[in-house]
Amino acid sequence: MKIVVIDGQGGRMGSQFITRWKKTRTLQGTVIAVGTNSTATAAMIKAGADGGATGENPVRVNVKDADYIVGPIGILAADALLGEVTPQMATLVAQSKAEKILIPVHTCSFRVAGVGDYTLNELIDDVIRYIDESELARRQQDGNA
Repeated sequence: MKIVVIDGQGGRMGSQFITRWKKTRTLQGTVIAVGTNSTATAAMIKAGADGGATGENPVRVNVKDADYIVGPIGILAADALLGEVTPQMATLVAQSKAEKILIPVHTCSFRVAGVGDYTLNELIDDVIRYIDESELARRQQDGNA
């Protein structure tokens, strides 16, 4: 299983996800950090990512074979994260066959109807729980449990 975590600015969200994923790791998998800037990438690598790179080309390379893409909702929108998400990055993420697990933050002028105001910690717990449940179900279906 390959999880690609995409984050920008200071990489706080991605770092918190990676730290918690590694701490609660119930399933084996590789976590790749892709920052929209070098600060975000460095923070996610420090948090324990198995590898990391910065910019548009690493998005292109890593989303091709990702099972899951985790990041703020802005990774699907051109010019989001204060302009750090290029139109090409947003397109690459959107067109990836990976399951996208988007964290609904309100700093990118996005409001998702039906989603309450949760803390970042609560949202990250939900992402980890979802990946675990989805991957276990997929493995049982494939007979690899």
